[in-house]
Amino acid sequence: MSSLALAVRDSSTMLRRNLLHARRYPSMTLNLLLTPVMLLLLFVYIFGDVMSAGIGAGGADRSEYLAYLVPGILMLTIGGTTIGSAVSVATDMTEGIIARFRTMAIHRGSVLIGHVVGSVLQCVMSVVLVGAVAVAIGFRATDATTLEWILAVGLLALVSLALTWIAVGMGLSSPNAEAASNNAMPLMVLPLLSSAFVPVDAMPGWFQPIAEYQPFTPAIETLRGLLLGTEIGNNGWLAVAWCLGLAVLGYFWSTSLYNRDPK
Repeated sequence: MSSLALAVRDSSTMLRRNLLHARRYPSMTLNLLLTPVMLLLLFVYIFGDVMSAGIGAGGADRSEYLAYLVPGILMLTIGGTTIGSAVSVATDMTEGIIARFRTMAIHRGSVLIGHVVGSVLQCVMSVVLVGAVAVAIGFRATDATTLEWILAVGLLALVSLALTWIAVGMGLSSPNAEAASNNAMPLMVLPLLSSAFVPVDAMPGWFQPIAEYQPFTPAIETLRGLLLGTEIGNNGWLAVAWCLGLAVLGYFWSTSLYNRDPK
């Protein structure tokens, strides 16, 4: 068997392993899904009219704020789901299964590939579920073309891939699952500090650089433009650059931690 065929076979096996773990122990995924759903319902039904009037400087319209909010909530969903990846990797490290895998005749990178691909699939499924809730309460993107929908899905997958590699590195560098969960918390906090809930221009001047110069704001603005037809500007290129940079950084960080000799 060629090295490529071996890598594909072993990576597929590790992917099935991670998906089985996610199916047998769904509490982590459900808990992480609960946060974006609750925030979506809270901001739409409790603050929707007030936020819409403040952003639009006009009459209160909850449906307009719902349309503004959903792209940010979808990115928040991805950030939260990848926390589960960090916890899963840290659990494998502390329980000794990684040490056993090192002694087996399997492709060395298949363990990480299985975690990454499994996490991306879970992110996509989580986004679909949260998106379904958004549609159920009135979100519509009827003006988006087929190409824009394809680009939107591609952007969500790219963000998932980039954040998953970062989360895997956090899991490998953490001494236990609890520490991995805490270390990966910025993946859920950063979307809260972005343009997910209010435009950057509406924030205090001292806070605007924090919201603007981070990966989630250009990704959210790009997704918002694709689904709702708002202006994207340079945010599309910035979002892709952030994703590629984080993916490369996370990949080399994760592989270097995984390949180092155990203590």
